[in-house]
Amino acid sequence: MPPRRLHRDFFDRSVHKVAPDLIGATLLFNGAGGIIVEVEAYHHTDPAAHSYNGRTERNAVMFGPPGYLYVYRSYGIHWCMNFVCEKDSSASAILIRAIEPTHGVRRMQRRRGVDDIRQLCSGPGKVCQALGVTHAHNALPLDEKPFELFAREGKVSVVRGPRIGITKAAEKPWRYGLKGSKFLSKPFRA
Repeated sequence: MPPRRLHRDFFDRSVHKVAPDLIGATLLFNGAGGIIVEVEAYHHTDPAAHSYNGRTERNAVMFGPPGYLYVYRSYGIHWCMNFVCEKDSSASAILIRAIEPTHGVRRMQRRRGVDDIRQLCSGPGKVCQALGVTHAHNALPLDEKPFELFAREGKVSVVRGPRIGITKAAEKPWRYGLKGSKFLSKPFRA
C-alpha cells in the first residue's frame, strides 16, 4: 500500500498537534528530500513568532490559510521553510529544522557542496539549500507539486525540548525531534 499523502487539511489544527505529527513524515521537493526528524512550533501568541507583532508583507502567508509554505531569510544568509498551520488568520507555523536525506541525495550534496550525509540537512538553512527552496517558493501549497508530503508509517518516538537559536521565549518546549536520530541539527538534552 502506498504511503498516505498529507493534504492542506492536515495543517488545519493546532501547531502543537501538527509539529509532533510531522516527525517521521517524508518531505520531498522536486523529488529530493527525506524524513522530517526535527521541527519547531511557533504560535501567534509567541514573542518569537514572526507574526507576533502583526501582519507584514514578509509574514503575510502565515495568516492563512493553513497548508502553505512560509519562507524567510535568516540573518540575511539562509532561507528557512515553515509550514503554516491552524485556522485562517491564526498566523502559526512550523519551522523545518532537519531531515534525514533519503531521496535525491547526490543532487542535494551538489547543492550544498557536502559529502557527509549527516551534515547535509542538519539545520533549517541547510534543508532549504539542499532542497533548492528559496523565497521564490513562498506561499506555495504544500500538497501540490513541487512538494510531496507523506504521513509517517508506523510509530515513532518523538522527543521534545526547548527551541534553539532564538532569544525570545527560548524556554518553551516547542522543539520536536525523532528520538535517537543522527540527523538532528543539535542533540536534545536527556
